[in-house]
Amino acid sequence: MRVLLVEDHPSLADSIVQTLKAAGLTVDVLSDGILADLALTDEDYAMAVLDVGLPRLDGFQVLARLRARGKTLPVLMLTARSDVRDRVHGLNLGADDYLAKPFALSELQARVNALLRRTVLGGERRQRCGPLLYDLDTSRFSLTEQPLILTAREHSVLQALIARPGRVMSKEQLAAKVFGLDEEASAEAIEIYVHRLRRKLEGHAVAIVTFRGLGYLLESRDA
Repeated sequence: MRVLLVEDHPSLADSIVQTLKAAGLTVDVLSDGILADLALTDEDYAMAVLDVGLPRLDGFQVLARLRARGKTLPVLMLTARSDVRDRVHGLNLGADDYLAKPFALSELQARVNALLRRTVLGGERRQRCGPLLYDLDTSRFSLTEQPLILTAREHSVLQALIARPGRVMSKEQLAAKVFGLDEEASAEAIEIYVHRLRRKLEGHAVAIVTFRGLGYLLESRDA
């Protein structure tokens, strides 16, 4: 899953990025409210982690613009402000959760997992397609109850597919979830990752099916 982090303190941003990437997430990081507003307009994210104190547009303004466009992706607000009125204001604008600084990175990860579980996995901690299982809490896949070893890119592609089992995803949709802002999205690369995943799923009752001209879907082949 692809997450946008908007935080203007470099050391904190780096720590959060490393934490989220270790959990198998693709993370774009920005430090400016205007750039965040543009990214949230044009890019496809599973959620956003948004600091309140940002240059040019503050986090409240970015959130308000996001909700005004009808976007429902979950937003976790970060703030150094202790005033309850600020937290209430953010929640009233449409924030899904609030975390006050300083915070433990483990708590941030738990809150991110909770929001993704609620919005992406429909409240479930695990997503299953036949013998393939994805555990959001550990960000790990297992196949027939054995750990499935994947590269970061393979993990991102398979996670996007298992979040929508039985539904076709185009190469462009997959690329938007796999590649960050600073990377060149490539449909050809998606083909390579799908090919590698098929080899790892071979012989099991789950497969990635190609619909020519449309994309791929993950399908259980249980009897």
